[in-house]
Amino acid sequence: MKKAHRHALAVSTSLGLVCAVFATASAETVARKQTSHRAKSAAHVATAKALSASASVKVAPTSTAAGTSATASATSTAARRRVLARPHSAEESIIVTGSALASRADSNANPVQTITAKQITSTSAVTLGDYLLRLPSIGSSGTNNTNTNGGLGMSCTDIRNLGPSRVLVLVDGKRQVPTFGSGSQCVDLNSIPTDQVESVEILKDGGSELYGADAVSGVINIKLRHNTTKGNIMIRGGITDHGDGQMGKVAGYKGFDFDHGKGNITLFGSYMTSSGIKQKTRDWAANPWNSDAEIGATPVIGSSVGPNTRVLGTNLNLVSNGTGGGSADAFHNFSSSDRYNFAQDQLLTNSLQQAVLSGDMHYEIDRHVDLYSSIRYTHKDAMNTLAGNPVTGATYPSTLPSSIILPSGSPYNIWGEDVSMYRRFQDLGQRKYEEAFDQWQYTGGAKGDIVGDWKYDVSMSYGQTLAKLSTENMTNYAHYFQELGAEQVDPTDANSAVVYNPSICQASAGCSLTNPFGKPTSAQADYLRYTQNDHSTYQMRDFNARVHNNHVAHLPWQGGGDFGMAMGLEHRSEQASYTPDALAANGDLGGGATYTGGGYNVTEAYIEGNLPLLHDVPFAHDLTIDGQGRWSGYSTFGNAYNWKGSINWAPTRDIRFRATLGTSLRAPTMTELYGGHQISYNPGNDPCAQAASYGSMSAMVVATCAKQGVNTATFVNANSSQIPTLIGGNAALKPEEARTYTFGTVLTPRWIPNLTASVEYWHYTIKNMITTLPVQYIADSCYTGTNTAWCSNIAQRSSSGQLTQVNDTYSNAGGLRTNGIDFDLNYRIRLTHQDSLTLSNNFQQLVGFLQQNEPGGSWYNYAGRLFYQGGNGMPRVRDYATATWSHRNFSLTYMMSYTGGMRFNDGSNDLSCKVYSYCKVPGIFSHDVTVNYNTHDWQFQVGVNNILDKKPPFVPDGSSNTALSMYSEEIIGRYVFAQVGRNF
Repeated sequence: MKKAHRHALAVSTSLGLVCAVFATASAETVARKQTSHRAKSAAHVATAKALSASASVKVAPTSTAAGTSATASATSTAARRRVLARPHSAEESIIVTGSALASRADSNANPVQTITAKQITSTSAVTLGDYLLRLPSIGSSGTNNTNTNGGLGMSCTDIRNLGPSRVLVLVDGKRQVPTFGSGSQCVDLNSIPTDQVESVEILKDGGSELYGADAVSGVINIKLRHNTTKGNIMIRGGITDHGDGQMGKVAGYKGFDFDHGKGNITLFGSYMTSSGIKQKTRDWAANPWNSDAEIGATPVIGSSVGPNTRVLGTNLNLVSNGTGGGSADAFHNFSSSDRYNFAQDQLLTNSLQQAVLSGDMHYEIDRHVDLYSSIRYTHKDAMNTLAGNPVTGATYPSTLPSSIILPSGSPYNIWGEDVSMYRRFQDLGQRKYEEAFDQWQYTGGAKGDIVGDWKYDVSMSYGQTLAKLSTENMTNYAHYFQELGAEQVDPTDANSAVVYNPSICQASAGCSLTNPFGKPTSAQADYLRYTQNDHSTYQMRDFNARVHNNHVAHLPWQGGGDFGMAMGLEHRSEQASYTPDALAANGDLGGGATYTGGGYNVTEAYIEGNLPLLHDVPFAHDLTIDGQGRWSGYSTFGNAYNWKGSINWAPTRDIRFRATLGTSLRAPTMTELYGGHQISYNPGNDPCAQAASYGSMSAMVVATCAKQGVNTATFVNANSSQIPTLIGGNAALKPEEARTYTFGTVLTPRWIPNLTASVEYWHYTIKNMITTLPVQYIADSCYTGTNTAWCSNIAQRSSSGQLTQVNDTYSNAGGLRTNGIDFDLNYRIRLTHQDSLTLSNNFQQLVGFLQQNEPGGSWYNYAGRLFYQGGNGMPRVRDYATATWSHRNFSLTYMMSYTGGMRFNDGSNDLSCKVYSYCKVPGIFSHDVTVNYNTHDWQFQVGVNNILDKKPPFVPDGSSNTALSMYSEEIIGRYVFAQVGRNF
């Protein structure tokens, strides 16, 4: 007891000394600043008092004791300076994403998750998108830095697996200009440096009624560092235990006050470089399965298109020995040993380089006018390599032959009939992809008091993204036909007969007739080699005006609060264009894309009302309802209306119940409307190449293939695990409608201090959904006869029997219903005076993910399924937990990620475990550790991600042997990083 008493006395004494020191320091601070401009402003002092009163800030009466008087004076002056620095009341300093009104964070009915800068930097995340992938609510249907073949260099996030087009990304509450890539569009999280981020708020609920149509699944609001007088420079580096994936980064910022603290300028800059990881360096990915092998069968490795020319004809399936042909012994029958292992050439992760410069300024003229502006410029390069270009025939928009035909009249044709050829042009070098992005955005505005408690905020944002997409060592398909001396009888028909005519080469400068079974000369290779350059641009203009008042009227009953209201107007215009290379557009490369261009504008008005019905009365510590509504007038679709209502009830301080119900009407994006048509080799298998796998429907598949001239017993798919898919926009699209509701509870028990736990049930319904479908679903529906209407989407096969095109452009499908449960916990335990333990956990249970692929069609439940061919899935369980032990300047953080097991699905059906070697993936854990040591001026950090070097689950995706969008941390492997920072 005596020991406890002494301990308590020591604590009291320590706290007393701290308070005394704080009071003295505050008094000295006030004394130093009493001559400042703000202290002299009587109007500002009056404003501070009024705002303090409206915020219910209670100030103790002045005491005759000098110490108490000094403390009160210091507190009052400090509070006054904080109020004047921002023309809002103390209450309004808390603006939570999901509301335009200020409120206490715990009284917001919307489920909002907040991530701090410290949580982000505690990981090895190179970009913000890399970090968000850890969170259970972030889906895998976006694009990240492990997507090396499509969406190169872009990081497109999504919420609840509803897709990047249904999540709105804001920076400091303002819209950001998207990046327009090849067939994709999003706010690129790679362009926002993690070192400038102060916090991230994720609204895990629909937000269209407040923020606009594209906030169907929620809002991600990234808050950056502003208004500081501090400075810091940081250096960071990392590497995998394989000696690759090197990352280096340097970043710094400095803030400056001017005009006696009325204004501030903050500058930020960073440079980051990260090297890619070669696929051949990872044992689990070095020999990619072509497709999922049946039980007992030998898996097929690599592509059927290799560097030595392959010949297909009547009873012919030969491969050149590379000796130049001319006789039968110069060829051998094609076998599995002739397959090409492309893993030796390609990367698992992109190489990235990024430079960012930004600055922001604010200047307070008086309480009515506080000017602010910010500008950010980002230059980013993303690079990747793939194996030499495989050529099997022309695709849209080309009208060149859909198969490489060697006419019977060619001197190199020894078979007396036209034959088809496949060839991987490794002679031209590896394909090198590079995408260079230049993005800048400016935002300027003013905010302040109007009259009474009415406040305003008006702003304008303009942003532009320019991108150049370059692909080296492509094959000029038209030139190759010239070198073969091949000529189409009808140049407008891709399936036209082909004849031998050497004069077409002789008449073309630089062309010389080539031997298709030998090595081309350097001059012939130069005539074929081509660097494709595509360009895209995106522009956005956004004008905003908002007024709000947290204290419009006081409710006239006991416990009633102040009615708050916010209203706003927004006018936004967006334009985008995608200009493919001239040879890609006219078809000389054997495929390419058409021009994309278009735009729209929208004028919107929104309103929000917040009604605190009861506060601090029996059975109602807090009872608040909130309503939001938005009208949108689109130049393309006319008018749209969205609304949302919510209720927040806390019978006591220990427990809170909340619920929301809202609607969305989402207009199609620029890509969905105007995206140029092009061929994409989407994951999938030609039904004619796997006819035996359809069980009772196999006979129908065999019969359908036979009608198209394909013998399924001997047919070999040239496009291994890929189907040529026509993708692009659809100007006939209609908007989609959605409804979202959530309800849950928040626990903050007084008997367990610093504990917050919440449980939330969420549900989304989307009608008239804008989407593309799994191409396997379209092909299977046709060939199995389950829905022959899809056969109209499949083009005529080539002369060698290969699929040439399956139409899968954007369309209004049936709908989607998904629901689940979130559990979040945060708990800080004080162990000793110098030690504390902080625990957090984010858990998601996916209950259902039902999709209807055509209006009135069947519903498919994809919950717990992995689209193994495409690399994304919907695990039923995901969890992310952290534990941090802090001791003085030292802290140790442990992080655990869990992704639940999933069944393989091809978009049509689950794969049978009785037929296939692999039919599911198990649940997988990953563990990280970070150590920090901070002094007043220095910060040191070292960490290890994936400390157990956990490998990703095996997934026969036809490319990498795993699901690239699901297991980014396991793909990289064990990763070590270190960071040092210095304040100045």
